[in-house]
Amino acid sequence: MSEGKRRTAGRPAGSGKSTSGHSQSLVRGLNLLERLSLSPGGLVLSEVAEQTDLAPSTTHRLLQALQSQGFVTQDNELGVWKIDVKTFRIGNSFLEARDFVGASRPFLRRLTAQTGETANLGVRDNGTAVFLAQSESPQMMRMITRLGSRAPLHASGVGKALMAWLPEDEFERVLDERGLARVTENTLHTPETLREGLLEVRRQGFACDREEHAIGLHCVAACLHDEHGNPLAAISVSGPVARIPEARLLELGKMVRDTAAEITASLGGRVPPTH
Repeated sequence: MSEGKRRTAGRPAGSGKSTSGHSQSLVRGLNLLERLSLSPGGLVLSEVAEQTDLAPSTTHRLLQALQSQGFVTQDNELGVWKIDVKTFRIGNSFLEARDFVGASRPFLRRLTAQTGETANLGVRDNGTAVFLAQSESPQMMRMITRLGSRAPLHASGVGKALMAWLPEDEFERVLDERGLARVTENTLHTPETLREGLLEVRRQGFACDREEHAIGLHCVAACLHDEHGNPLAAISVSGPVARIPEARLLELGKMVRDTAAEITASLGGRVPPTH
Protein backbone atom coordinates (compact mmCIF):
# COMPACT_ATOMS: atom_id res chain seq x y z
CA MET A 1 0.00 0.00 0.00
CA SER A 2 1.38 3.43 -0.91
CA GLU A 3 2.05 6.18 1.63
CA GLY A 4 -0.89 8.18 0.30
CA LYS A 5 -3.27 5.25 0.62
CA ARG A 6 -2.08 4.53 4.17
CA ARG A 7 -2.89 8.08 5.19
CA THR A 8 -6.46 7.97 3.92
CA ALA A 9 -7.45 4.36 4.65
CA GLY A 10 -10.36 4.14 7.07
CA ARG A 11 -11.17 7.87 6.86
CA PRO A 12 -14.00 9.66 5.10
CA ALA A 13 -13.14 11.68 2.04
CA GLY A 14 -11.56 15.05 2.80
CA SER A 15 -8.79 16.21 5.08
CA GLY A 16 -8.63 15.65 8.82
CA LYS A 17 -8.87 19.40 9.35
CA SER A 18 -12.22 19.74 7.57
CA THR A 19 -13.63 16.73 9.40
CA SER A 20 -12.63 18.33 12.70
CA GLY A 21 -14.22 21.57 11.61
CA HIS A 22 -17.46 19.82 10.74
CA SER A 23 -17.46 18.06 14.13
CA GLN A 24 -16.89 21.36 15.91
CA SER A 25 -19.77 23.00 14.07
CA LEU A 26 -22.01 20.05 14.92
CA VAL A 27 -21.13 20.24 18.62
CA ARG A 28 -21.70 23.99 18.63
CA GLY A 29 -25.05 23.59 16.89
CA LEU A 30 -26.17 20.97 19.42
CA ASN A 31 -25.10 23.28 22.25
CA LEU A 32 -27.26 26.01 20.75
CA LEU A 33 -30.25 23.69 20.65
CA GLU A 34 -29.69 22.67 24.26
CA ARG A 35 -29.58 26.29 25.41
CA LEU A 36 -32.72 27.18 23.49
CA SER A 37 -34.55 24.14 24.84
CA LEU A 38 -33.96 25.46 28.37
CA SER A 39 -35.56 28.81 27.49
CA PRO A 40 -39.17 28.25 26.32
CA GLY A 41 -39.62 31.99 25.82
CA GLY A 42 -36.67 32.12 23.45
CA LEU A 43 -33.36 34.00 23.48
CA VAL A 44 -32.09 36.95 21.48
CA LEU A 45 -28.89 36.52 19.49
CA SER A 46 -26.67 38.19 22.09
CA GLU A 47 -28.02 35.91 24.84
CA VAL A 48 -27.43 32.77 22.80
CA ALA A 49 -23.89 33.92 21.98
CA GLU A 50 -23.15 34.71 25.62
CA GLN A 51 -24.52 31.43 26.95
CA THR A 52 -22.60 29.34 24.40
CA ASP A 53 -19.44 31.47 24.60
CA LEU A 54 -19.42 32.04 20.84
CA ALA A 55 -18.95 35.15 18.74
CA PRO A 56 -22.27 36.69 17.63
CA SER A 57 -21.33 36.21 13.97
CA THR A 58 -20.64 32.49 14.53
CA THR A 59 -23.81 32.14 16.55
CA HIS A 60 -25.89 33.79 13.84
CA ARG A 61 -24.40 31.56 11.14
CA LEU A 62 -25.18 28.40 13.14
CA LEU A 63 -28.71 29.56 13.95
CA GLN A 64 -29.39 30.22 10.28
CA ALA A 65 -28.15 26.75 9.38
CA LEU A 66 -30.40 25.19 12.03
CA GLN A 67 -33.30 27.34 10.86
CA SER A 68 -32.89 26.20 7.28
CA GLN A 69 -33.36 22.60 8.47
CA GLY A 70 -36.39 23.34 10.66
CA PHE A 71 -34.68 22.91 14.04
CA VAL A 72 -35.03 26.53 15.22
CA THR A 73 -37.21 29.47 14.34
CA GLN A 74 -37.01 33.23 14.89
CA ASP A 75 -39.81 35.49 16.07
CA ASN A 76 -39.44 38.42 13.69
CA GLU A 77 -41.27 40.84 15.98
CA LEU A 78 -39.40 40.06 19.19
CA GLY A 79 -36.15 38.94 17.57
CA VAL A 80 -35.90 35.87 19.78
CA TRP A 81 -34.81 32.41 18.64
CA LYS A 82 -36.71 29.29 19.74
CA ILE A 83 -36.57 25.57 19.03
CA ASP A 84 -38.84 24.55 16.16
CA VAL A 85 -41.06 21.57 15.46
CA LYS A 86 -38.33 19.25 14.12
CA THR A 87 -36.41 19.45 17.39
CA PHE A 88 -39.60 18.62 19.26
CA ARG A 89 -40.25 15.62 17.01
CA ILE A 90 -36.80 14.21 17.62
CA GLY A 91 -37.18 14.60 21.38
CA ASN A 92 -40.65 13.13 21.30
CA SER A 93 -39.48 10.09 19.33
CA PHE A 94 -37.11 9.29 22.19
CA LEU A 95 -39.95 9.48 24.71
CA GLU A 96 -42.14 7.21 22.60
CA ALA A 97 -39.39 4.64 22.09
CA ARG A 98 -38.13 4.43 25.66
CA ASP A 99 -38.39 1.03 27.28
CA PHE A 100 -38.54 1.63 31.02
CA VAL A 101 -38.76 -2.09 31.81
CA GLY A 102 -35.62 -2.93 29.85
CA ALA A 103 -33.82 0.16 31.13
CA SER A 104 -34.64 -0.78 34.74
CA ARG A 105 -33.41 -4.39 34.68
CA PRO A 106 -29.69 -3.62 35.22
CA PHE A 107 -30.63 -1.38 38.14
CA LEU A 108 -32.80 -4.11 39.66
CA ARG A 109 -29.90 -6.55 39.43
CA ARG A 110 -27.63 -3.98 41.04
CA LEU A 111 -30.06 -3.47 43.91
CA THR A 112 -30.19 -7.22 44.52
CA ALA A 113 -26.39 -7.41 44.48
CA GLN A 114 -26.16 -4.50 46.94
CA THR A 115 -28.92 -5.58 49.32
CA GLY A 116 -29.16 -9.35 48.94
CA GLU A 117 -32.93 -8.95 48.56
CA THR A 118 -35.46 -9.27 45.74
CA ALA A 119 -35.99 -6.17 43.60
CA ASN A 120 -39.18 -5.59 41.58
CA LEU A 121 -40.62 -3.17 39.07
CA GLY A 122 -44.34 -2.50 38.82
CA VAL A 123 -46.78 -0.18 37.10
CA ARG A 124 -50.25 1.10 37.92
CA ASP A 125 -53.23 -0.46 36.21
CA ASN A 126 -56.20 1.54 37.50
CA GLY A 127 -56.48 0.57 41.18
CA THR A 128 -53.77 -2.09 41.31
CA ALA A 129 -50.02 -2.42 40.93
CA VAL A 130 -48.90 -4.97 38.31
CA PHE A 131 -45.40 -6.45 38.56
CA LEU A 132 -43.46 -6.59 35.28
CA ALA A 133 -39.82 -7.32 36.16
CA GLN A 134 -37.89 -8.91 39.00
CA SER A 135 -34.38 -9.66 40.20
CA GLU A 136 -34.55 -12.54 42.70
CA SER A 137 -32.69 -12.63 45.99
CA PRO A 138 -30.04 -15.37 46.28
CA GLN A 139 -31.24 -16.07 49.85
CA MET A 140 -33.00 -19.36 50.53
CA MET A 141 -35.83 -17.47 52.28
CA ARG A 142 -36.81 -14.77 49.84
CA MET A 143 -39.75 -12.84 48.49
CA ILE A 144 -40.82 -13.89 44.98
CA THR A 145 -43.62 -12.20 43.09
CA ARG A 146 -45.02 -13.86 39.99
CA LEU A 147 -44.68 -11.52 37.01
CA GLY A 148 -48.09 -10.24 36.01
CA SER A 149 -49.45 -10.59 39.54
CA ARG A 150 -51.23 -7.66 41.19
CA ALA A 151 -51.32 -5.91 44.54
CA PRO A 152 -53.62 -3.16 45.84
CA LEU A 153 -52.17 0.32 45.42
CA HIS A 154 -52.87 1.31 49.02
CA ALA A 155 -51.48 -1.92 50.50
CA SER A 156 -48.11 -2.34 48.78
CA GLY A 157 -44.83 -0.45 48.59
CA VAL A 158 -44.90 -0.16 44.81
CA GLY A 159 -48.55 0.84 44.92
CA LYS A 160 -48.05 3.61 47.48
CA ALA A 161 -44.98 4.90 45.65
CA LEU A 162 -47.15 5.28 42.53
CA MET A 163 -50.21 6.58 44.34
CA ALA A 164 -48.32 9.32 46.19
CA TRP A 165 -47.72 11.29 43.01
CA LEU A 166 -51.16 10.98 41.42
CA PRO A 167 -53.15 14.16 40.71
CA GLU A 168 -55.87 14.71 43.31
CA ASP A 169 -58.74 13.90 40.95
CA GLU A 170 -57.11 10.62 39.91
CA PHE A 171 -56.41 9.76 43.55
CA GLU A 172 -60.08 10.32 44.40
CA ARG A 173 -61.18 8.20 41.45
CA VAL A 174 -59.04 5.27 42.64
CA LEU A 175 -60.54 5.53 46.13
CA ASP A 176 -64.08 5.64 44.77
CA GLU A 177 -63.61 2.69 42.42
CA ARG A 178 -61.39 0.38 44.47
CA GLY A 179 -61.95 1.30 48.10
CA LEU A 180 -59.42 0.56 50.85
CA ALA A 181 -59.81 -3.10 51.72
CA ARG A 182 -57.83 -4.20 54.74
CA VAL A 183 -55.30 -6.82 53.62
CA THR A 184 -53.51 -7.18 56.98
CA GLU A 185 -53.94 -5.52 60.35
CA ASN A 186 -51.29 -3.00 59.30
CA THR A 187 -52.93 -1.89 56.04
CA LEU A 188 -53.73 1.81 55.75
CA HIS A 189 -57.46 1.32 55.32
CA THR A 190 -58.95 4.78 55.89
CA PRO A 191 -58.60 7.86 53.64
CA GLU A 192 -57.09 9.81 56.53
CA THR A 193 -54.32 7.34 57.35
CA LEU A 194 -53.59 6.74 53.67
CA ARG A 195 -53.28 10.47 52.93
CA GLU A 196 -50.96 10.86 55.89
CA GLY A 197 -48.86 7.93 54.69
CA LEU A 198 -48.64 9.27 51.14
CA LEU A 199 -47.60 12.67 52.43
CA GLU A 200 -44.68 10.92 54.12
CA VAL A 201 -43.85 9.18 50.82
CA ARG A 202 -43.64 12.52 49.03
CA ARG A 203 -41.61 14.03 51.85
CA GLN A 204 -38.93 11.31 51.99
CA GLY A 205 -39.07 10.19 48.36
CA PHE A 206 -39.86 6.52 49.02
CA ALA A 207 -42.65 4.35 50.36
CA CYS A 208 -42.45 1.80 53.15
CA ASP A 209 -44.64 -1.28 53.38
CA ARG A 210 -44.50 -2.41 57.00
CA GLU A 211 -46.29 -5.77 56.77
CA GLU A 212 -49.22 -3.99 55.09
CA HIS A 213 -49.50 -6.50 52.24
CA ALA A 214 -48.16 -9.64 53.91
CA ILE A 215 -47.30 -10.36 57.54
CA GLY A 216 -43.58 -10.93 57.99
CA LEU A 217 -42.64 -8.93 54.87
CA HIS A 218 -41.11 -5.46 54.65
CA CYS A 219 -40.73 -3.49 51.44
CA VAL A 220 -39.42 -0.11 50.28
CA ALA A 221 -40.30 1.41 46.91
CA ALA A 222 -39.73 4.58 44.91
CA CYS A 223 -41.35 6.03 41.83
CA LEU A 224 -39.98 6.47 38.31
CA HIS A 225 -41.27 9.68 36.72
CA ASP A 226 -41.91 10.74 33.14
CA GLU A 227 -40.87 14.04 31.56
CA HIS A 228 -43.76 15.83 33.27
CA GLY A 229 -42.96 14.45 36.71
CA ASN A 230 -45.92 12.06 36.63
CA PRO A 231 -45.62 8.47 37.93
CA LEU A 232 -44.41 6.09 35.24
CA ALA A 233 -43.54 2.96 37.27
CA ALA A 234 -42.00 2.07 40.61
CA ILE A 235 -39.16 -0.13 41.82
CA SER A 236 -38.93 -1.89 45.17
CA VAL A 237 -36.76 -4.03 47.42
CA SER A 238 -38.56 -6.60 49.59
CA GLY A 239 -37.57 -9.17 52.15
CA PRO A 240 -38.47 -10.80 55.48
CA VAL A 241 -38.73 -8.57 58.53
CA ALA A 242 -35.92 -10.58 60.15
CA ARG A 243 -33.47 -9.29 57.53
CA ILE A 244 -35.10 -5.89 57.00
CA PRO A 245 -35.86 -4.43 60.45
CA GLU A 246 -37.04 -0.83 60.83
CA ALA A 247 -33.55 0.70 60.85
CA ARG A 248 -32.56 -1.07 57.63
CA LEU A 249 -35.92 -0.26 56.05
CA LEU A 250 -35.05 3.44 56.00
CA GLU A 251 -31.50 2.75 54.81
CA LEU A 252 -32.79 0.69 51.88
CA GLY A 253 -35.44 3.29 51.16
CA LYS A 254 -32.80 5.92 50.45
CA MET A 255 -30.92 3.49 48.22
CA VAL A 256 -34.06 2.65 46.24
CA ARG A 257 -35.01 6.34 46.00
CA ASP A 258 -31.59 7.24 44.56
CA THR A 259 -31.73 4.31 42.14
CA ALA A 260 -35.20 5.36 40.95
CA ALA A 261 -33.85 8.86 40.32
CA GLU A 262 -31.04 7.37 38.20
CA ILE A 263 -33.53 5.39 36.10
CA THR A 264 -35.78 8.43 35.74
CA ALA A 265 -32.86 10.51 34.48
CA SER A 266 -31.85 7.80 31.98
CA LEU A 267 -35.40 7.87 30.58
CA GLY A 268 -35.50 11.63 30.19
CA GLY A 269 -37.87 11.99 33.12
CA ARG A 270 -38.05 14.56 35.91
CA VAL A 271 -38.22 13.84 39.61
CA PRO A 272 -40.59 16.35 41.26
CA PRO A 273 -39.34 18.06 44.42
CA THR A 274 -40.16 16.30 47.68
CA HIS A 275 -42.50 18.17 50.02
